[in-house]
Amino acid sequence: QVQLVESGGGLVQPGGSLRLSCAASGSIFWIRTMAWYRQAPGKQRELVATITWGVTTDYVDSVKGRFTISRDNAKNTVYLQMNSLKPEDTAVYYCNGQPPVGNWGQGTQVTVSS
Repeated sequence: QVQLVESGGGLVQPGGSLRLSCAASGSIFWIRTMAWYRQAPGKQRELVATITWGVTTDYVDSVKGRFTISRDNAKNTVYLQMNSLKPEDTAVYYCNGQPPVGNWGQGTQVTVSS
């Protein structure tokens, strides 16, 4: 089963940028759709962005135009470039397939605050 490790989170001021990475222990080329999710305190996990076969992307309305998802099958890694960050983007970010195909990783904390 694929193991997923997220990294790249941190504390950033509003308007700042972060690039998240998700490294898989095995091949992800066979996973049709990879995704980033996030969970804010007291809220359910939310689907943020998806990428299908490395070509088609989709985003939740709240991040459209600010976030970009990409994948590198050769490196078994999925990325999330986050620009123009807002306090409401504060959450723990996770990656997985969509639908989920592996165990959930620990996630990476993103905190947007001045």
